[in-house]
Amino acid sequence: MDIEFRDMMASFPTGVSVVTARDGSAGPRGMTCSSLCSLSVNPPTLLTCLRSGSPTLRAVLDSGAFAVNLLHGEAGWVAALFASGAPDRFERVAWRPFGRGRSPALVEAAHAVAECAVERTHPSGDHVIVVGAVRSVERLRHESALLYGFRRYSELAPSPGEPAVGALSEQGG
Repeated sequence: MDIEFRDMMASFPTGVSVVTARDGSAGPRGMTCSSLCSLSVNPPTLLTCLRSGSPTLRAVLDSGAFAVNLLHGEAGWVAALFASGAPDRFERVAWRPFGRGRSPALVEAAHAVAECAVERTHPSGDHVIVVGAVRSVERLRHESALLYGFRRYSELAPSPGEPAVGALSEQGG
């Protein structure tokens, strides 16, 4: 069943993010995450799932805050780097502290960053569901998104003539 389930989920394209947090004196932590969704618009809340026992999850829980970096379409190498567990990953990407939690914003790899406060957690299987109250959002310069599906990265960009992100009407356009 594990192989069939993995194969099924590999065929489900999804956006790619890097979840980051500060780990006290140990510095920044982060991991690639495709388990992310908007939970509520009012109040702004999102849900992410992090591997149990990961240093990133520990930093998120200890600090009570985290950032979700939505990667742009040319940042596949950053997704692979943060999935690799390489100890020097924060030395290989540009980042800066973001928001009250000072979680790392990957300023050259993300098209948007959300700063979140941990609202609640729920262990499930080999992961922990983390519900985050969004405290702030910053849009960065790229207008494309990194997707992952069928075990490869792909880029999604607006079609020519499409309205820019955030240009929808207040009625939900």
